[in-house]
Amino acid sequence: MLQQFLQDFGYFALFLGTFFEGETILVLAGFLAFRGYMDINLVCLVAFFGSYAGDQLWYFMGRRHGRRILARKPRWQAMGDRALDHIRRHPDIWVLSFRFVYGLRTVMPVAIGLSGYPPRRYLLLNGLGAAIWAVALGAAAYHFGAILEGLLGNVKRYELWVLGGLLALGGLLWLRRRFRTLRAERKAAGQAQAPEAEQAISHEHEPGQRHDHR
Repeated sequence: MLQQFLQDFGYFALFLGTFFEGETILVLAGFLAFRGYMDINLVCLVAFFGSYAGDQLWYFMGRRHGRRILARKPRWQAMGDRALDHIRRHPDIWVLSFRFVYGLRTVMPVAIGLSGYPPRRYLLLNGLGAAIWAVALGAAAYHFGAILEGLLGNVKRYELWVLGGLLALGGLLWLRRRFRTLRAERKAAGQAQAPEAEQAISHEHEPGQRHDHR
């Protein structure tokens, strides 16, 4: 059943996963390719197209609505400001390598578009970066399966545990990111309320203001 499911939907799920985020699902697909459920060449190719298409979309959205997108979440706003600083100093290096920095997959293309980075140059370097990322991470996950087989013998007996571990790791990373986002939003809300409270107190104690004590 697992093999039939992956044959029917595996590559489409891989495309969607790499379009939006990518790291966990590509590692999982690489391991499944080692087990023979998927083809490693197709895994890398689909991951490339998914990552490339997603980051091109975020880049063009950044060119048109960059500030509005980053302002949606306090964490994105802070990360976007840092990303813009990195891009101004080493633009080409960051276009090539941002996929390898966890947590910047969505924010960095938006910041690159917002910075005014040339579209044709981004089209080329983004494609090169996506190809390197897909091949490197997919091959690493594929060879991870080979190493695991050497350590455990017949890995088929343990593959469900490995798949479960990979999925659990992806879930923990998502929960960690979600927790950090909620904490940043609460902190930003508290910082926004503090000046309002101080302003209200200062108005109450302005000199010369009359108070009615009747």
